[in-house]
Formats: sequence, structure tokens, C-alpha cells
Amino acid sequence: MALDARPRRIAVVGAGMVGLSTAWFLQEHGAEVTVFDRRDVAAGASWGNAGWLTPGLATPLPEPAVLSYGVRAVLSPSSPVYVPPSANPRLLRFLAGFARNSTAARWRRSMESLVPINGRALPSFDALIEGGVKADTADAETFLAAYRTAQERRVLLEEIEHIRAAGQELEYEVLTGDQARAVEPALSAQIGAAILLRGQRFIDPGRFVHALADSVRARGGKIRAGAAVTGIRDERDRVAVRTTGRDFETFDTVVVASGVWLGDLARTFGVRALVQAGRGYSFSVPVERVPSGPVYFPAQRVACTPMGGRLRVAGMMEFRRPEAPLDQRRIKAIVEAARPLLHGADLDSRQDEWVGSRPCTRDGLPLIGATRSPRVFAAGGHGMWGITLGPATGRLLAEQIVTGHRPRELDPFDPLR
Repeated sequence: MALDARPRRIAVVGAGMVGLSTAWFLQEHGAEVTVFDRRDVAAGASWGNAGWLTPGLATPLPEPAVLSYGVRAVLSPSSPVYVPPSANPRLLRFLAGFARNSTAARWRRSMESLVPINGRALPSFDALIEGGVKADTADAETFLAAYRTAQERRVLLEEIEHIRAAGQELEYEVLTGDQARAVEPALSAQIGAAILLRGQRFIDPGRFVHALADSVRARGGKIRAGAAVTGIRDERDRVAVRTTGRDFETFDTVVVASGVWLGDLARTFGVRALVQAGRGYSFSVPVERVPSGPVYFPAQRVACTPMGGRLRVAGMMEFRRPEAPLDQRRIKAIVEAARPLLHGADLDSRQDEWVGSRPCTRDGLPLIGATRSPRVFAAGGHGMWGITLGPATGRLLAEQIVTGHRPRELDPFDPLR
């Protein structure tokens, strides 16, 4: 792309980690950015999640273990993977495709596709911080995956070997229950086995995304909260964006990073992949001794992260419409799953109860890159890994938009696939 043909005025739809990272890295290339969001900065899945920066665990969501749940399990309100009995035809199509991708062979191919972008995850966070974003990442020196029994632990040990076979670096140490409690006293006496993961980090995601937004603004970017984008129109040498109650505003390029609503805007431009809300829940509780790093209970699919002197407890994959209200049955299910496994946590003194919608794809891979229009790009569908991979996505996509050349790390994530 010739220098004078580079897009200068760029709109980004979505003020979460992915959208704001894209805007920030576009500014690094000299672009003038305007970010639109239907609600506000970090108002979606970016706020209440576990805040893990875990490229070593960023794996495809469709996996063979999912198929073992069975119909009765996923219909139970207490199941860590929940599908409402009244699932609509669109959700049923998504689930059918999700099941087709939950085989060992497809998981392995998808894992190999994620390895290159996973390798860019932590360096991209470092680039943001070195570039002036006033936030930090914390090294997870005591990142523990804890189990009741060594037999339960075998599932993750086997997955780690598959992760490493795909080319992903991941260091770990196998611990007994007593060794795990010596590392992290917040684990209860019911923990009989654990895995200590090395080289991962964590953040307070809401605080980090707000700091990222502040940096975008300080560098001249505009962020329009409460501005729901209702239409995008390609007009030969430019693209027009319309928000609720306003006329069209023109830009050189638009990036659709609107989470679970990505398909609503990008479908016109050839993006046919279904993006389904995989809703996660969280809350925070006081604990006698705040863990020094994240604690994960894989068998229960419950994630715990120290934040602000409290413990954030997160879990659940609820395939449901994103606008549905918070369901207290999911909160109760997480509480009852975590209660026997944590020592000194007051799970009945909850604050910040939250539900947010992760944008999930049927093959477990994000949608990053150009659409059928050379002026409209997509960035989303990361499932559980939007925080971990958001900055890397923004960095690579900004490079593609400005130079016209797609980085090899983005090859598997073609939005038109």
C-alpha cells in the first residue's frame, strides 16, 4: 500500500480490550481514531472476567471433554456449561457446529493455529505499558490448578502435553495437596493434587482497559460512549458509520470489535461465522489470606484471582442471549462448587456480582482481518481469551490495516472462512 493511501481516519466499534488495543496500536501508526461503544468502556466481557494473561492456556474452547457432558448435564442450571432448554434455532446451529469441532483432530489443528498469536500476547501487553498505558501486569508466580485427586489431574496433564506438542511453551510442576497448600494456604484440605504453572500473568481487567482508554484519549483519540452503531455502509473510497439518533459519519476504515454483536454489523460484508454469547459470571469475596496468584479449579471450571484485597471468583459458560438478566442460579452453582475447595473465603459476603458475554465461535478461533470490503475489518470471537489475546490482536490487525499486508499470525483467523 502506498504511503499516501494509508487510512488515516479510522472508526473502531467496541471499547473493550480488543477494540481499544486496536485503536491504540493504530495510533502508533499515526492514525486518527474514534471508538464507538453501545454502553461504555469495558462495559462488556472486559470488566468482570478472571483477568488471566495465560497464553500457555489459551486453547480452543471446542474440545473433546465438552462432548462428555451429555444433554442432561448441559441442561442443568448447576452445570459449568449450560444451555437453556428453550434454545432457539440459531443457538442450535451454533451448538451443532461447536460439537463438530470438539474432536481431538480439530482441536489439535486449532491449537496449532493459536500458538503464533499466543507468543505475541505478553510482549504486546509490555508494548502498551512501555508506550504509556498507566497500568501493570502481575507475574503469577503461584498460578495453581488444584484438584481433589491425582486422577482428576490427569485430564489437564494430558492437555498440557497436547498443548506442548502443538508448539506452545508451557512450564509446570506437579504437586501433592500438601505441597500445594504450602504454596497457597487458601486451598482447603480437600485438595489432594495440583499443578503449578509457570510464566503466566494476571491483571485487574476493568482497571487495565480503563487505563488503555485513558491512553487512547491522551493521544488524541475520541471515545463515544452510549453510541450504538446501527449501520455501516461502504461508499467506494470511504466507509460510513451510523449511530443511534445520528446521521452517517465517514471514515477511511472501520474495525468491528463489538464482541457478541460482531456478526450483526459484519454480516453485510461477508462474515457468515456465528458469534454466540458464552456468558460468564463472577463476584468478589473477602478471604482470610488473599492468594498471591490465581487459583484454578479445572474440574469445577472455577477461576479465582486476587484483586483489590479481595478474591474474584469466576466461572460458567452459559450459552444464552447476551441481554438476559443475571441468573442467581449460576452464582449459586459457582459458590457451591468453590466452597469445599477454598479455605478462609467468605463466599456468603459477595460483592460485584456480574455477568458478561464472551463472543464464541463454532471452531474456537477468533475472527481477525479484512472482510469482503477492503475498508471494513473484523476483530472478535476470542471466546475466553479476549483479555489475553486482545493486545496481540490489536497490534497485528493495526499492522495489516496500515500496511495492507496480513501478518502470518493472522492467517488462520480469516473472518470470511
